[in-house]
Amino acid sequence: MSLLISLSTTAAFSRTVQRVPASFFGIVLGVAGLGASWRAAHQVWGLPAWIGEALMLTGALIWAVLMVVYGAKWMLARQYALREAADPIQCCFIGLVGVTTSLIAAAALPYSRPVAMALFVMAAVFTLGFGLWRTGGLWQGGRDHLDTTPVLYLPTVAGTFVTATVAAALGWADWGQLVFGAGVFSWLAIESVLLHRLYTERSLPAPLRPTLGIQLAPPVVGAVAYLSVTEGPPDVAAHMLLGYGFLQVLVLFRLLPWIAQQTFAPSYWSFSFGATALATASLRMVERGDAGAVAVLAAPCFVMANLVIVLLSAGTLRLAVRHRLLLPPTPDAMQAPTSAYEKGFPS
Repeated sequence: MSLLISLSTTAAFSRTVQRVPASFFGIVLGVAGLGASWRAAHQVWGLPAWIGEALMLTGALIWAVLMVVYGAKWMLARQYALREAADPIQCCFIGLVGVTTSLIAAAALPYSRPVAMALFVMAAVFTLGFGLWRTGGLWQGGRDHLDTTPVLYLPTVAGTFVTATVAAALGWADWGQLVFGAGVFSWLAIESVLLHRLYTERSLPAPLRPTLGIQLAPPVVGAVAYLSVTEGPPDVAAHMLLGYGFLQVLVLFRLLPWIAQQTFAPSYWSFSFGATALATASLRMVERGDAGAVAVLAAPCFVMANLVIVLLSAGTLRLAVRHRLLLPPTPDAMQAPTSAYEKGFPS
């Protein structure tokens, strides 16, 4: 009897992990990103420190659960994980495993440098390895232009910018500058391809439109990274990065009715990291002595970041209560991808 119960429990857990996509790590980006904003707000405005630490702890707990569940997906439901890895869009979200681990390293740094260093090294190795695998696949060509979405930023651009930020926090700013350079030029190259697709190909289908929220992230996450690997008052380059981020905010506001044709789904967490990084970058610039336009905009950016995370959290909890957070896998996901070898992913 106990064996039957154990097998039944394992089977039920396996069915659950099949339905957990790598994109759920985007929730960690938003929660931990807001924690970083509150840490900066504590330094600049003296807001309660415990709020930022509570957000960091919450992000770390979500990350830990997702790491266990997503790791179990590769062990118990490998065919579903391979299908996701072979998908030209969904595969990029796997890069968030490294990005979020770096963020959790930053969260742990005030409490334990050895833990932070261990997490950071693992994250950096994963980010580099996955970024090389994904970029190598893209360089071989054969990609449908319609598969080009902002998720392309995640493996290399998001990964390098966050790696640079945490490297600097650990005292390795010179290494962070090298990684930051890799991120900047990767961003510029990918953005040209993405904008060409958006300008010239068919409109993004409604389910993919929330991924446009990622478009905000590169300039503002890049601004946070740039401030981390440099010293002194914010210079023209920092203001340029932040200015381009504000332009993305305005464009996204203009597109919001069109994007919102897709009903709320976890994909809307794509907006979270850019929104929180915009607030963090603004606050870090004020902390470094910026008393001009950025000082005026910092408070609205901080309020907006909190509002975005509250709305996303409420929507996600609503889906969970209605048992609609984890959607059943599509029938074709039940088959191991025949193209896994061609795409360079081990089966």
